[in-house]
Amino acid sequence: MDIERKDLKRRNTRRRWLIGIAAGALALAAVAGVGLLGAALPLVDRNSVWIDTVKRGQMLREVRGQGVLSPKEIRWITAQTAATVERIGIKPGAVVAADTVLMELGSPAATEELESARAALAAARADAAAKRMGLENQLLDEKSRVAQIRSAYALARAKVDATEGLANQGIIPALTFREYQLDAEQQQTLLGLAADRVAKSGQTLVAQIAADEARIRQLETAYASRARLAEALHVKAGTTGVLQSVAVQEGQEVAAGANLARIARPGELRAELEVAETQAKDVGVGQRVTIDTRTALVAGRVERIDPAVQRGSVQVDVELLGPLPPGSRPDLSVDGTIEIELVPNAVYVARPAIARPDSQLRLFRLSADGKSA
Repeated sequence: MDIERKDLKRRNTRRRWLIGIAAGALALAAVAGVGLLGAALPLVDRNSVWIDTVKRGQMLREVRGQGVLSPKEIRWITAQTAATVERIGIKPGAVVAADTVLMELGSPAATEELESARAALAAARADAAAKRMGLENQLLDEKSRVAQIRSAYALARAKVDATEGLANQGIIPALTFREYQLDAEQQQTLLGLAADRVAKSGQTLVAQIAADEARIRQLETAYASRARLAEALHVKAGTTGVLQSVAVQEGQEVAAGANLARIARPGELRAELEVAETQAKDVGVGQRVTIDTRTALVAGRVERIDPAVQRGSVQVDVELLGPLPPGSRPDLSVDGTIEIELVPNAVYVARPAIARPDSQLRLFRLSADGKSA
């Protein structure tokens, strides 16, 4: 017969209790682990982040840049000769006309060269006049000689004609008639030679006049050049506009070709934007641009893209299609937004400041209570 063992029953009951306690401990550990994992996720306060709503629809890709307004036409006034700045009469910001004198320069060398050129020209003109008068007098003498010889030839020829019949009749000696003939032939020869001298003298006069005129023209050109350099010491604007800057000071020595002042037309401005080199690859000529002058928005289009990168930026020139607000002037700071492309049916959110093109970035999602992310 079977006998019930009470000690074995107590042992089984104790084993079941131990297994239950162990299972409960594991469950509590799992719950605690999940709680710890949830607490490991980063949380930030709502006030410390920028918040934007994720949208779906047409997305306009834009590139932004900062820059200034710049004149389309800038004229640099340069020194025409080495000189000293004696007086500056106009200050930057003044409206100038083409004949406005900006400053006075001094150059003793330019003044001396002008006087030397003037004296050389006057001497050449006087010398040419004297030579011409001498040659003209010589030509007149030659013509007078021709007239005398022509008269002598006519007289000798008349004697021959008058005595030819008498010689044939033997009234006058044949030798006398022959003398008359030889005298006429001699006068004819002298007349031909004198006529040749007149022609040569005329040609000499023409050649001398041409040579003198060429020399005088050369000296006139030199004098005009020196006169322009001397006149350039009175530095004029040369165009209508606004004097933007003066690059020299009174008493300063300047070399030929040195920049003296800059003049711009204030009514013809464009925007020069600096775009980050990483974003400039998407910018193209003809794209629409919105320029913000702080007081108004002005439409424009990309006119030129600088092929070189300078200090991490690319310069983009923008042609302004609308009128600028009052008070706009060169070097006024502006912001520009360049429209790159319109992407249809896109899921998008405003680009974080630290985001880079063609990269991935983790974002925070706002919590249900809206107090953290």
